[in-house]
Amino acid sequence: MLFSILVTIVIVQRLIELFIAKQNQKWAEEHGGIEFGRDHYKYIVILHVAFFTSLIVEHLVKPSLISGWYFFFIVFLAAQCLRVWSLMTLGKHWNTRVIVIPNKEKVVNGPYRFLKHPNYVVVTLELFTLPFMFEAYITAFSFTILNIFFLFFVRIPVEEEALRHLPNPERN
Repeated sequence: MLFSILVTIVIVQRLIELFIAKQNQKWAEEHGGIEFGRDHYKYIVILHVAFFTSLIVEHLVKPSLISGWYFFFIVFLAAQCLRVWSLMTLGKHWNTRVIVIPNKEKVVNGPYRFLKHPNYVVVTLELFTLPFMFEAYITAFSFTILNIFFLFFVRIPVEEEALRHLPNPERN
């Protein structure tokens, strides 16, 4: 029961985020936004759809809950708080794509004061804690490793290249 509720909430959360991201993408494009790394976006979508599919299948094969699951749940909830803080800090500049608006300053407040890519920390924690809580170890380890590999070798370099096109403000 906990699995169904939690996974449903996370999937609905993702769909709402995609809707918001699409609105923000439209706003950014109307303000001269330039997209970087368009070609890699489809791999992010595939990774996340495959993650949920793998998680559900693995749980159907072996439905269980790890003892001490509440620790991983607390980490998962903390990640959600960081996600909300990150998205609220970026406001309309947040997107699932890499879009920058020329002559806008980089966001360096909120969690971006402490971490360069806080939302990637969130995603990594989610991809590990959610399946680990339900003893879906294959999903937890394989998708966490795939995500980290993708972030470090594809997504973050694209984002860093995009951010080089923005002025760098003084940190407050």
